[in-house]
Amino acid sequence: MENITLSRSDWQTRQSRHQSTLAPFTTERLQRQAARIKHPVHDFLFEYYSFRPSELMRWSPGVDVLLEDAVPGEIEWRDFVPTVGGLILRADSFPDRRVKFLRWALGYLEGIANRLPAFACFGLHEWAMVYRAPEVRHTTTPLRLSAEEIARLVEAEGVRCTHYDAFRFFTPEAAPLNRLQLTRVNTDEYDQKGCLHVTMDLYKYAYKIAPWSSGELIADAFLLAWDTRQIDMRASPYDLCAYGVEPIRIETRDGREEYVECQRALSQRGEAIRERLIEEYRKLLEAKGTSEDACAM
Repeated sequence: MENITLSRSDWQTRQSRHQSTLAPFTTERLQRQAARIKHPVHDFLFEYYSFRPSELMRWSPGVDVLLEDAVPGEIEWRDFVPTVGGLILRADSFPDRRVKFLRWALGYLEGIANRLPAFACFGLHEWAMVYRAPEVRHTTTPLRLSAEEIARLVEAEGVRCTHYDAFRFFTPEAAPLNRLQLTRVNTDEYDQKGCLHVTMDLYKYAYKIAPWSSGELIADAFLLAWDTRQIDMRASPYDLCAYGVEPIRIETRDGREEYVECQRALSQRGEAIRERLIEEYRKLLEAKGTSEDACAM
């Protein structure tokens, strides 16, 4: 495969743009962390996902891109190696032990890409997590409706969650109300592109192959996940007005319509990022070849 070359000014511009785009998010996180201040919306991407702020700030051009006149230390990822004219990260340097993950993840991403989206869940997964619960799930964040009002809506609308990592947090009383009884084993069959959590998880699949994925792809996936988390919590039964988060009142018809409109827009943004991820995963697999030895864990 022919290498792409970025001049020193070009790659430094892209590196700087990446860092300036993400610095407001990482700086706020680190400042709150130092002050031991929790945020029920902003903390999620840094606590649920395993990519640290310092890692998020590291830029990479992706694979087989020659960074002209770059020297070790200017690119924070250790996987880049010196070559004639600068630094480069070869696609075939992706660890053999992780090729099995590449194959699985590519099949998962392609499956979702080929599956029709569903837009009728109305974000009730967050409601199912507190449905008839004996105690409040997040003691520092009040609910904006009574327990009875929450139960009434869940029972009237029904729950249509397709994502296991949301379903597994349902209360024991709510789980049987879901139309699908999800397990870790069958999650691949039901995850679909309309789901907010599936859209957020695109960030995970971008950083899981860093730095072999480009910084731009990781940043775009992070920003999408950030926006998606806002909608996820706005549609929840929690009162987040103290944090400047206005609710999407899905207990009303107008609120449900607003939620679906947001859900569709996020899903469309996710489709473009998913296609880029699929391309990156395919490129790595092609570079690693198809031998059984390369698939070993």
